[in-house]
Amino acid sequence: MLVDSAPDMEVVGQAGTGHEAVELARSTRADLVVMDIRMPDLDGIEATRLLAADEDLAGVKVLTLTTFDTDHHIIEALRAGASGFLVKDTKPAELLEAIRTVAAGDALLSPGPTARLIAQVLRAPDAAPRSAPVAGLTMLTARERQVLTLVARGLNNKEIADALGVSPLTTKTQVSRIMGKLGARDRAQLVIVAYESGLITPGAD
Repeated sequence: MLVDSAPDMEVVGQAGTGHEAVELARSTRADLVVMDIRMPDLDGIEATRLLAADEDLAGVKVLTLTTFDTDHHIIEALRAGASGFLVKDTKPAELLEAIRTVAAGDALLSPGPTARLIAQVLRAPDAAPRSAPVAGLTMLTARERQVLTLVARGLNNKEIADALGVSPLTTKTQVSRIMGKLGARDRAQLVIVAYESGLITPGAD
C-alpha cells in the first residue's frame, strides 16, 4: 500500500519465499527488490546472491530489510550484492526515499550506518579473517585510495569533493573508477572492501 501510494512507484509482485522472489524478479523485470533477510524456503541472502549472479538481471537492485540494525547477516547480504539495508520499523517516508536512492544506482542513503555495522562485526572476537581482495587495492592510485577511505567513513560525493578541493563530478568519476577496479557493485561494497582490506581500522576516526 505504501509503495503503490507513491506516484513514481509500482509494486509488480509480492513473494512469500526466497525462490518466489527470484522468479518474480526474473518474470516481472523489476527495477528493485525489497528483500527480507529471513524468508522460508530460501533466505534473503541466498536469493540476493542468485539475483546478483544472473547476468540478465544485472540492473536489478536489492534493498534488504531486517529486524535489527545490528543483524550480522546484513554484512552477508551486502557481500551477496544488496545495495543497502533498512530496519523494518523505518518511517514510511524514509522507506520510499531509500527505494528511490537504491533504484537510482546509489548505496542506501549514506554508507555511514553500514560502516558502523561492519566495524562492529570486524571487532567481534569471532570475526572471520579478512579476505577482501587486498591485492586489488594496489591497482588504486594514491588519490583513489584516499577517496575510498572517505567513502568508507560515510562521506557522500559532495562532502568528499569539499574535503579534497575538487568538483562533485570529479569525485563521482573517481568513485565509479574505484568500483570498476575493485569489482564492487556500489558504495556499500566499497565500504566492506575498505574495512576488510585493513584500509580502514574498525573504531578509527
